Amino acid sequence: SSQVATGKVAGKLSSTLSWVKNTVSHTVSQMASQVASPSASLHTTSSSTTLSTPALSPSSPTQLSPDDLELLAKLEEQNRLLETDSKSLRSVNGSRRNSGSSLVSSSSASSNLSHLEEDSWILWGRIVNEWEDVRKKKEKQVKELVRKGIPHHFRAIVWQLLCSAQSMPIKDQYSELLKMTSPCEKLIRRDIARTYPEHDFFKEKDSLGQEVLFNVMKAYSLVDREVGYCQGSAFIVGLLLMQMPEEEAFCVFVKLMQDYRLRELFKPSMAELGLCMYQFECMIQEHLPELYVHFQSQSFHTSMYASSWFLTIFLTTFPLPIATRIFDIFMSEGLEIVFRVGLAVLQMNQAELLQLDMEGMLQHLHFRVLVQSLFISTEVFVFKFSFNVQSKYLQELEKEYTTIKTKEMEEQVEIKRLRTENRLLKQRIETLEKESASLADRLIQHKCSSRYSEDFVLQLEKELVQARLSEAESHCALKEMQDKVLEMEKRNSSLPDEENVARLQEELIAVKLREAEALMGLKELRQQVKDLEEHWQRHLARTTGRWKDPPRKNTVNELQDELMTVRLREAETQAELKETKQRMMEMETQ
Repeated sequence: SSQVATGKVAGKLSSTLSWVKNTVSHTVSQMASQVASPSASLHTTSSSTTLSTPALSPSSPTQLSPDDLELLAKLEEQNRLLETDSKSLRSVNGSRRNSGSSLVSSSSASSNLSHLEEDSWILWGRIVNEWEDVRKKKEKQVKELVRKGIPHHFRAIVWQLLCSAQSMPIKDQYSELLKMTSPCEKLIRRDIARTYPEHDFFKEKDSLGQEVLFNVMKAYSLVDREVGYCQGSAFIVGLLLMQMPEEEAFCVFVKLMQDYRLRELFKPSMAELGLCMYQFECMIQEHLPELYVHFQSQSFHTSMYASSWFLTIFLTTFPLPIATRIFDIFMSEGLEIVFRVGLAVLQMNQAELLQLDMEGMLQHLHFRVLVQSLFISTEVFVFKFSFNVQSKYLQELEKEYTTIKTKEMEEQVEIKRLRTENRLLKQRIETLEKESASLADRLIQHKCSSRYSEDFVLQLEKELVQARLSEAESHCALKEMQDKVLEMEKRNSSLPDEENVARLQEELIAVKLREAEALMGLKELRQQVKDLEEHWQRHLARTTGRWKDPPRKNTVNELQDELMTVRLREAETQAELKETKQRMMEMETQ
């Protein structure tokens, strides 16, 4: 029987507040019909009552009108009676002999709950009808009432009033936006099935819920192209669609993005999310220092577990009843509720978290917190375990974060500049290394060519000396031959013709032979002179571009020119010598 009761508690805690009234009525009637049964779970009635009936604090109505004071007093008294009745019901549950008193308590609880809910609706109806005056004159009292819980049937209109979305011009553009095409449609379609997959309104593929969710997300992606679509925003839109039609949900979502810092959270840069992470980490350090030290030792960064808290306002963390109550306060007070509830979650689980490593803490915060929340009423969770977060303190942390980010930006700019300079210097170094390698190669080549040039110059100098010696020898031989020719001319003129006919004939034959040899030698010598002249011309053509070379190369060229000149003169001298010999032979023949 206890397992059945626990199942009923878990089922009722995971459902939405939309059917609280029917659930409470059914539970009360069931208790009345099962007076004799000890297995009936009276704790279900207590939990449902706590979940659905906002108990007003006695401190809140100090500035209300007499009628409002009377209503609030009634609500407080009814809440106290409900708690008393639930305790008496639990004490009677174990005994069948006290079933009569249990029936009386159950009937009293049903009656008190009905009056409490009726009074709450009357109060909220009056607030909605006189919203402008109430919001201006009794803002603190409205905030306290929102903290106690907004009745389900008033939630849609109250949310619109809280964010001033009831008369937005953009509502008239909604139908036109749906006719347009968004670049984010594929991403939205992909994530639709992952948004509230267990909720009846969204779990069926291509259902009405998925279609209207797609419409709202698509319309906003067209209105705000900078943000476009971000996955976490679909859970917020889904919650809005559970409460109101898609046009109103679209207007409320636009207001939330513009006025509740959500747009900055969902920007591609997510700079606002970084600020929230910094603020939340500083709060952990101040309020939960031991846990902060443990997180640091395990390298458990805030963004690893708290990003979804801020991006979805706990809609992916807690069951819808608790998440909706948190969202009520978010609509009234902004992101401060996320900081308060986040610190409460960490405080509730501090003992367990201190025993876990990084992976264990991540799993604990993702799954264990959800299980714990099933057995904690929204009243206890939202108020008893929430921290007081001052706006002034958040602003101070924002200034610190802005200063840090400004310094980081300056450092990033400086680092970028230094990296650019470093890259340019590396390129310059590579260029200089290439130039150095090229110069080294040229130096080696120059040294090699210099050694070759020196050897070549020495060889040319030797050849020049030999050529000069050959020239001198040729001059001497030429002079000797000229002297012989003169001497022979003298002797020939002195010899008688008749006595020397026979001898002259013999000499003639010898001369003819020598003449033939001389002609052959002269021909060869002329050919040699011609070859030397061609070689000389080629040498001149080759050396015309060398005059711009260094002095050493010019010296080599001059030596080569002089050598060629000497060789040419030698060849010419030899040719003259041959001609002289030929002439001498002709004269001897004559």
